Amino acid sequence: MSREKTIQVTVNRVAYEKTVSVRRSLADFIREDLHQTGTHLGCEHGVCGACTVSMNGRSIRSCLTLAVQADGAEITTIEGLREEDGTLHPIQEAFHQNFALQCGYCTPGFLITAIEFLKENPDPTERQVREALSGNLCRCTGYQAIVDAVMSAAGTEMPDRA
Repeated sequence: MSREKTIQVTVNRVAYEKTVSVRRSLADFIREDLHQTGTHLGCEHGVCGACTVSMNGRSIRSCLTLAVQADGAEITTIEGLREEDGTLHPIQEAFHQNFALQCGYCTPGFLITAIEFLKENPDPTERQVREALSGNLCRCTGYQAIVDAVMSAAGTEMPDRA
């Protein structure tokens, strides 16, 4: 049985074909093979949410997903949220306007999670926002500014790039 597999994946609108170890995590593949270091590793157990990326429009924990499981998938990381001209994604703009980050380590996971949530629930209550974000941990902000940012982005059309 081969310990490597060639996969085809689109990450941040760029197609790649790479041979990877069948045991390589998607997080390590994104960070080390594709040099997209905005996806962070925190707990490496799927608890903290820092490694959250969008795969085929759904938020996933890339530390728990194998790169081979992403074969044929379309993935968006924090690097793929901006437009090519540098325009911020509406959720990035909301985080900026609401001072919803401090060290920024957890921010990529919060952004990806919030985008999927707001696509499914464009007019949430504060309680729904808090519940949707409960799988992402932050040690710096106290969460209120993050909740405020997601609430301020509610009702804004979320582009398809995440």
